[in-house]
Amino acid sequence: MEKTVTLEEALKRIEELEKENAELREELEYYRNRKLSGRQKHNAKWMAIYNDFVVGYESGMTMVEIAKRNNVSERTIYRYKAYYDKIKRKEE
Repeated sequence: MEKTVTLEEALKRIEELEKENAELREELEYYRNRKLSGRQKHNAKWMAIYNDFVVGYESGMTMVEIAKRNNVSERTIYRYKAYYDKIKRKEE
């Protein structure tokens, strides 16, 4: 026996499927845009801390003071210093 489907039922089912499809698209977009593991170099947060490092370093602050001010490790500040030195060498 075949089930009889009315136009209203079919339209309702289409609406449900479209809603489900929209939810799945949102979930897919989340997975496409998620941050993968590893350090993300030169994003906005990185640049903000780096710029603060440059100001502090050029004004004579110690690495420890800069690290505490930005709430990052000293190792991170030394990475910024290495990057800073590399940029300065290229400028010369």
